[in-house]
Amino acid sequence: MIKRTISNNIQAHLKEPEMTVLIGPPQAGKTYLMRILEEKLKAKGAKTLFLSLDIDDHKSFFVSQANLIDYIHLQVGDTKAYVFIDEIQRKEDAGLFLKDVYDRQLPYKFIISGSGSLDLKAKIKESMAGRKQLFQVLPISFEEFANFKTNYQYENRLQDFFSIEEIKAQSFLQEYMTFGGYPRVVIANVVDKKKSEMNEIYTSYIERDISDLLRVEKPDAFKNLLKIMASQIGNLVNITELASTIGISEKTVAHYLWYLEQTFILQKVTPYYRNIRSEITKAPMYYFYDTGLRNYLLGIFGLPEIPQALAGYLFENVIFGMIRQKESHTSTSVHFWRTRDNAEVDFVLETGLDVLPIEVKYKRMDKPETTRSYRSFLARYKPKIGYIVHLGKEVKIQIDNTTVLFVPFSHLIAKNFFRM
Repeated sequence: MIKRTISNNIQAHLKEPEMTVLIGPPQAGKTYLMRILEEKLKAKGAKTLFLSLDIDDHKSFFVSQANLIDYIHLQVGDTKAYVFIDEIQRKEDAGLFLKDVYDRQLPYKFIISGSGSLDLKAKIKESMAGRKQLFQVLPISFEEFANFKTNYQYENRLQDFFSIEEIKAQSFLQEYMTFGGYPRVVIANVVDKKKSEMNEIYTSYIERDISDLLRVEKPDAFKNLLKIMASQIGNLVNITELASTIGISEKTVAHYLWYLEQTFILQKVTPYYRNIRSEITKAPMYYFYDTGLRNYLLGIFGLPEIPQALAGYLFENVIFGMIRQKESHTSTSVHFWRTRDNAEVDFVLETGLDVLPIEVKYKRMDKPETTRSYRSFLARYKPKIGYIVHLGKEVKIQIDNTTVLFVPFSHLIAKNFFRM
């Protein structure tokens, strides 16, 4: 069993009248979390009902709202009950369908799950305003991974554990960078099993979500785009170049990239700028939600050692995921910084008028050194604090009015780590 930190928030929301909606990529653990919740409710004597649009016998219940409500009433009566509906994205116009069910003010609490398909993620927001709370269930984080690998012996004390067990920390990092965080891949205990699980995840995504749900008109072009993006993490993305390489229109490329964002495969990072003339203002970067899937697309999933030329980008991808997780429920936005003369900073956290630059180095920096690019950012924007995330120990230096902290990557596990 892999404990998910989001499960407490989901469980707490069961007390609220709004629908609890779990969204995320296929195989990230949504159904598993719902089953765990159902078992806990049953243990307390609550009435429950579990339906799934992946089960043929259940699909007929969703022909209309009346059909669904009649079936629920038949199974649990007209008193309080918890109704779980899995894979709701397979229902046409899911948002409108659920809105009508909710507006009937039934005595049932609905817990809904579905992949991040366009129907669920886009239309449910329009149709269900004030009627739902969305929870993103993503591949497991590095913190969840490390807790699982240590059998939860150091839960809430991982930072202390890693400070002592540096070799173990880097071993976990290597495994996480290589195989990613899809639960079935993490649990598989041999490489061949991990490979077969990742192949199933990829095939399911392409064949079910992309072909069946999104009805992508050029699936081969979509696959080629996905593979190209796997080779471009941490680099500027030029839609014109992508269109020319793949042989499709720029508009189609833009649509496909949006699909990849909406289905929780890619995360877009936009540039930070104040000086339009000297700084890059349009071209974004993309990172993968899961590095294992990215490695699978490049054909390096399961290699005994990550090629050095790729390891730095994978580390950057992992750190980006940790940053986004920390800042997902705050007003802080995450960007990158690059100028036209190629000065760059990996990540810039922006909160109001305050900025915090973060540089990521996949090496142990025993001697604290900063790049010319990083110092250029400090001179231009004068932040109070900056970070260099690396594989070594914590060191603090002062550059003019900026305190620069060199911190081991494992420190990012701490709550409210970044401070401005």
